[in-house]
Amino acid sequence: PILFSSKGDGHALKAALDALCAQAEAAVAEGKTFLILSDRAASLERAPIPSLLAVSAVHQHLVKRQLRAHVALVMDTGEPREVHHFATLLGFGADVVCPYMAYATLRDLSTRKLYLEDEPEDACSHYVKAVNKGILKVMSKMGISTLQSYRGAQIFEIVGLNSDVTGHYFTGTVSRVEGIGLEQVAEEALRSHASCFDDPVAGTPDLPAGGIYQWRRDGEAHLYNPATIALLQQAVQKDDPEAFKQYVERISGEQAELFTLRGLFKLTKAAQPVPLEEVEPWTSIVKRFKTGAMSYGSISRQAHETLAIAMRRISMIKQVASGRFGVTSHYLVNARELQIKMAQGAKPGEGGQLPAEKVYPWIAATRMSTPYVQLISPPPHHDIYSIEDLAQLIHDLKNANPDARISVKLVSEAGVGTVAAGVAKGKADLILISGWDGGTGASPMTAVKHAGLPWELGLAEAHQTLLINKLRSRVRLECDGKLMSGRDVAVACLLGAEEFGFATAPLVSVGCVMMRVCHLNTCPQGIATQDPRLSKKFKGKPEYVVNFMRFIAEDFRRVMAEMGFRTVDEMVGRTDLLEMKDALTHWKAKGLDYSSILRTVPSEPSERRCTEKQDHGISDTLDRTLIKLAEPALEGGQPVKLTVNIRNVNRTIGTMLSSVISKKYGATGLPEDTVHITCKGTCGQSFGAFGARGLTLEVEGDANDYFGKGLSGGKLILYPPSNASYVAEENIIAGNVALYGATQGEAYIRGLAGERFCVRNSGVTAVVEGVGDHGCEYMTGGRVVVLGPTGRNFAAGMSGGIAYVLDESGIFVAKRCNRELVDLEELYDHVEIEEVLRMITQHFTYTGSPVAKRVIDQWHQLRTKFVKVMPRDYKRALARLQREEMGSVTE
Repeated sequence: PILFSSKGDGHALKAALDALCAQAEAAVAEGKTFLILSDRAASLERAPIPSLLAVSAVHQHLVKRQLRAHVALVMDTGEPREVHHFATLLGFGADVVCPYMAYATLRDLSTRKLYLEDEPEDACSHYVKAVNKGILKVMSKMGISTLQSYRGAQIFEIVGLNSDVTGHYFTGTVSRVEGIGLEQVAEEALRSHASCFDDPVAGTPDLPAGGIYQWRRDGEAHLYNPATIALLQQAVQKDDPEAFKQYVERISGEQAELFTLRGLFKLTKAAQPVPLEEVEPWTSIVKRFKTGAMSYGSISRQAHETLAIAMRRISMIKQVASGRFGVTSHYLVNARELQIKMAQGAKPGEGGQLPAEKVYPWIAATRMSTPYVQLISPPPHHDIYSIEDLAQLIHDLKNANPDARISVKLVSEAGVGTVAAGVAKGKADLILISGWDGGTGASPMTAVKHAGLPWELGLAEAHQTLLINKLRSRVRLECDGKLMSGRDVAVACLLGAEEFGFATAPLVSVGCVMMRVCHLNTCPQGIATQDPRLSKKFKGKPEYVVNFMRFIAEDFRRVMAEMGFRTVDEMVGRTDLLEMKDALTHWKAKGLDYSSILRTVPSEPSERRCTEKQDHGISDTLDRTLIKLAEPALEGGQPVKLTVNIRNVNRTIGTMLSSVISKKYGATGLPEDTVHITCKGTCGQSFGAFGARGLTLEVEGDANDYFGKGLSGGKLILYPPSNASYVAEENIIAGNVALYGATQGEAYIRGLAGERFCVRNSGVTAVVEGVGDHGCEYMTGGRVVVLGPTGRNFAAGMSGGIAYVLDESGIFVAKRCNRELVDLEELYDHVEIEEVLRMITQHFTYTGSPVAKRVIDQWHQLRTKFVKVMPRDYKRALARLQREEMGSVTE
C-alpha cells in the first residue's frame, strides 16, 4: 500500500516512504517478481502517497540496491488521468499503470449516458488508445522509439521541488529553482484527501470544477481571464491608456505574482530615476518587438494578414522550420528575418500538425501541398540531427537571402546554453529562447501545461553560457512566452534579451477569447479557423496590434525610467538589478531559490549584448562568380551555358544565383533551361538548394547531403564521371536527405541516393535508381520513381504525392514499405503508365542511364513489377477535389 496517516505531516510521509522502500526490498529478496504499489485502500484515516513520488522512491531505492532489474513495478492508482501523468510514471520507473479511478469514471459516465454515448468497455478502450497515442507523441519528440528506452529514463526537469526531495526520491533529475519539501507535499496531499470525504454538516462535497485548461468561474485562476481579456481588448481597440493601466495592474499586482517565476522578481529602482522624456522613445523600442512566426493555416488568412500588416509597420519575419511546407526561393528572398524553428510547434518543441479539414485549397496552394491532406510536422530532431546540420541550414538560408537575419528558435530547457553556444558558432544572427507560457490551443492537452520550461530559466542559462564562452557579442538574444506587460519585457531584458516576441497577446488584441478550440476549426472569433463562415466573424484590425505594442513599449519605458535607464542597450543583461522578493508568504513559495537565474558573469558592457556581425563566409562563394557569368540571362533572359569545376568545399551552389532570379522574376522564375551549368567534380552540401525555375544544374560527379534541398522549380541532373570505375546503380552517388522539402522542379539521379530521399517533397518530379532507409518520409506531393531497391521504412508519414517503385524481387512489398498511411497498388491506369514511362525516358535522355534503357526496352514485362505507393489521405483528397470540380461544372 502507498498510504500514510491522514493525521500526519511531512515526517509521517517520510516514514511511510521509508517503510515502502524497505517492504519492496524485502519482497525482491524473497523472490517476488511483481510489486503492485496500490492506493485502493485509502480511507478517512489513510491518505494516498502521491503516486509519482511513491514509484520513483521505490525505483530509486531498488536501483541503489542493484535490485531493480529483478522486479516489475505495477502502479495501481486512482491518481493518473492525463497523458503527462502516465508519461511521468513510466519515465520515473513504472512498468505498468492501472488507472482504476479513470476507468470507474468512464464507466459511470457511459452507463448514465453523461457526455459519453459509448458502452462502458468501449469508453475505456478509447481512453487507453488516446493515452497510448499521447505517450507515443511524448516519446517521439524526445527521440525515443521504444518504451523500454523511455521507462526510467527521467527525461524531465523538475520545477518547484527542493534538493532534498529531488536528490533522494528523483535522483539525477534537474531542479534549478528549489521549491517545496516533503512537508508541503504532505500538506497538499492531505488537503486533497480531506476534500474527498463527507462533511457531517454539509454532506458529500462536490468536486471542484478544476479549470486548469479553460477558465472556470470557481476553478483555478488564470492570468488571461474574462476581466483581463476585456480590459486588454478595450485598451487596444479603443486606444484607451487607462484601460491598459488597469489590465497591467491585474496581471502584475500582488494577486498575480505567483503565476510565473518572474512574478517573484523584484526590480531595483534607481536612487535617482530618469525623467520619462529622456528614455528611448516607444517608436524605437517597438522595432525590437515581433509577433511569433505563426504558421499560415494555424490561424485564418484574415488574422494572419492583420498581424502581418501591423508588424510590417514594425518588423517583418518568416518562419522556415527546417525548410518545409512551401519554403521556396521566392518566399525566402521576401523577408528581413528567417527563423529556423528548432523549437517548432504550438508549444515549443512539440511539433505541429494541421488537420486535414483545416488544409483548405488556399492553404494548400500557399504551402505547396494538397487540399484536405493533413500536414504533419514531427519534432525538429526528425530534420536536424546535429549542430553541423543546423549550421548548414543557416548557411543555406544566408545564401538564399544574404540581406536577411537568420534566427534560430530554441526551447527553454536545461542545457539550452550549450546548444545556444553551438548555434552562435554555427553563425546564427539571432537566438530565440521560447518558454512554456503562451502557445495556442492547437496543442495536445498534455503540451498546454507540460511542454517546455519557463523562459526565465532558459534565457538566463543561454545568456550566461554565451558570456562565459565569449560568444554573446556575436549574436542577438530574443525571448518569447506569454509576455504580457512592460514589466515582463523588463525582466527579459535584464536577463539578457534584446528582442521580444509576442503571439498570444496580439491574438487577444484582435479578438481571441481563449476558447481553446484552435484544433477543431471552430474558433468563434474567426482567428484559429479556415472555415469561411467563421472567419467572416473576424473583427480585428492592424491598429489594435500596433496599439498593443505601443502600450507595452510605453509601460516598458516607465520601468526603464524607474530603474535609471535611458536606452534598452544599457539595460540588457543587468542581472545584478534583479532579486527575489523577500517575505514570501505563500506556503508553497517559501522554498524557491533563484540564485541559478540571477548568477552574474563578470563582463564588459559591450560583451552583454550583440555588438559585432557574424561572418557568414559568403563573400567569396562560387555563386558570386556564377552570377557574373550568367548576367546575360539574369538581365535580358538570354540562354547561358556554363561549365565549372567544383569541389566538396563549394557548398550551397546555385542558391544565391536562384535568389537573384527570384528577386528579379518572382515565383515564376525564368523559362526552363535559361541558365544551364555543368559542374564537374564533387558537390558540397546543399547543392542546388532552393534552385529556382530556369536554372538547370548538371553534375558529372557525385553529391553530398541535402542535394536539391527546397528545390523551387529548377532542374537537377546527376551522373557519374565518364571514366568512373564503379557501377552507378550499385553505389551511392547522392548523400542523405536529397530533395528535402522540395516544392517544384525535376531531379534525375543515375545511381543510388542515401537515406531519407525526398523527405517532405511537396511537388518535385524525381527519378533515382535506389534509395536508403526512410525514403519519401512525410512526403506531401510530387512524383518519385525508384528504379531499384529501397531501404526500410519507405513512405513513413507519407500523406501526399505518389511513388512508383520497381520491385523485381518482391522485397519492397514484403518488408520495406511502412503501410501505416499508404496502400500499395498495381500500375494499371493508361495515362499514369504513360507518365511513368515518360519520366524514365527523360531520365535516360539526361543521364544516359543503362538501368533506364533496360526498363524502356523491357517495358511490357517490367511494367507489372512497378508498385504504386498511394497515400490513403491523398487518394481521398483527390476524389473529394474531383467531386467538387464536377459539382462546380454542373452548376
